[in-house]
Amino acid sequence: MAMLRPPPKLTVSQWADKHRILSSEASAEAGKWNTGRAEYLREIMDCFNDPSVDEITFMAASQVGKSEFLLNVIGYNIDVDPSPILMIQPTLSMAGTFSKNRVSPMLRDTKVLTPKVMPARSRDSNNTIYAKSFTGGSLDLVGSNSASSVSSRPIRILLCDEVDRYSVLGTSEGDIIALGKRRTANFYNRKLCIVSSPTTKGSSRIEESYLSGDQRKFLVPCLDCKIEKPLEWKNVSWPEGKPEEAVYVCDQCGSISDDSKRLASIRQGRWEATAPFKGRASFHLNGLYSSFSTLSEIAVHFTEAKKLPELLRVWINTVLCETWDENEGEKVEEYQLRKRSYKFPAVPEDVCLIVAGCDVQDDRIEVTIAGFTRTEEVYVLDHKIIYGDPSSVKIWEELTEILEYKYKHPKGIEITVQCACIDSGGHFTQSVYNYTKQKVDRRFFSIKGVGGDGRPMVGRPSVNNIGKVRLYPLGSDTIKSHVYGRLKITEKGNGYIHLPEHLDDEYFAQLASEARVEKIVRGVKRSVWTKKRTRNEAWDCLCYCYAAYTLLNVNLRVLHEKISRATNKETNIKPKKNQSPFNRNRRNWMDI
Repeated sequence: MAMLRPPPKLTVSQWADKHRILSSEASAEAGKWNTGRAEYLREIMDCFNDPSVDEITFMAASQVGKSEFLLNVIGYNIDVDPSPILMIQPTLSMAGTFSKNRVSPMLRDTKVLTPKVMPARSRDSNNTIYAKSFTGGSLDLVGSNSASSVSSRPIRILLCDEVDRYSVLGTSEGDIIALGKRRTANFYNRKLCIVSSPTTKGSSRIEESYLSGDQRKFLVPCLDCKIEKPLEWKNVSWPEGKPEEAVYVCDQCGSISDDSKRLASIRQGRWEATAPFKGRASFHLNGLYSSFSTLSEIAVHFTEAKKLPELLRVWINTVLCETWDENEGEKVEEYQLRKRSYKFPAVPEDVCLIVAGCDVQDDRIEVTIAGFTRTEEVYVLDHKIIYGDPSSVKIWEELTEILEYKYKHPKGIEITVQCACIDSGGHFTQSVYNYTKQKVDRRFFSIKGVGGDGRPMVGRPSVNNIGKVRLYPLGSDTIKSHVYGRLKITEKGNGYIHLPEHLDDEYFAQLASEARVEKIVRGVKRSVWTKKRTRNEAWDCLCYCYAAYTLLNVNLRVLHEKISRATNKETNIKPKKNQSPFNRNRRNWMDI
């Protein structure tokens, strides 16, 4: 009769505490799972057992257990409540990585799961890296730009991971979350779970989803005054210049908590909704709740991140778990840029690398020459316009004169442009290809912008084009956000951009020619870069300079030291002998 007895009814958290094993290659704390180590996850996991909850949103910082939470849900539904499950990752590659590095180790080490899902075999179409079958259900893993595994089958449980990194364009059939949601219509007990750290204010999927739910916050009691409040960054304090001594200070009684007291408080915490519940349970959790990060680590990370906008943005998104407001702080305006321009030497003494960015128009080529220092300060040395027909030989000869000009450095040496990025996306693509093919040894490269969040500033090159030249894709949104952040730096130092006073007002107007605005792209609100005026070549050229610097991947500090030791002899930095400049796996391919 014991064999006929139904399995015990467990919640997801109870199942995880009883069965889940953390794998050594996927967790810093391998061994038996204990929800008490991350008490805040208990209620989120158990929402999957609450029939009143249709949708679950978890807007969370890094290092708080987002992935383990999703794995526990998957493991529970394989073992206790078999169902068709779909997990959507930002890309197919990330889906494969999650399957191999997280799902497979869990299936191997959690003994109740091992016999239920056979290992992936290429000959078994029912069990691959991206699709796993088990009695009563299945698990499919797809990328956000692919609808092939969504449109053809019913889904009871839809897990959407890192949704703020999903493809802007979605699929050919529309937004993949909406598509997946439609596939759950046949199940009365369907569950939709959306998980992510936030990104940009106004276009963050996870923030929008969180605000549409009941907006639960995790309250923790002060161990001294017993008042319950969420953990907030404003209450983290440290002696001036000593972030490694950071502590948490209760804003009610002033009591000081170190990491042990902080974690003890969290274990006594509880969730509280701050908006009406209408079937959507939404949770917000910042990095101060993490048992895997110390207050000192968070504070040290902050002191480093605040030096540069792009680092601060990542910190705000992934630690504070807040959206980044592109409009916060001083806006980049033409008059502000002109106000901070001044006269400096042809090549300032701190400059150790010179690059160029070129924009090809129908009747001209515009070129920005920029110098980088060891601290990534940038001096815009000049911006030149070469008028002429880009299909003619003469204009490219003039460009060569500019790009191969030898600048006299205050150290008594001569330096030249070490890399130039030339836009090939206009009407003279073939002319650009012809030129860069001849100048590949000088590291003059063809580039083409590609839109969409989450793309690298410079991607891997391709030769699949009419010129059979190395064409580098530029993550346009990424690089524009990076340069915009640098232009917003108002204090000289790391990342500051110096502008020369000899350039005309049109140049400065063009630097402030683009801004981020909110638009609806295939039904999804997105923040995209748009022109505020027709002419923007100076802005594009500056972005291409940063692309050239990124493509080189050079150690500026080492390069600075080499120039500092130089005497009155020409220095022209070249790749090492027998070393291809296109070896992207090498950290620094310049001979420095």
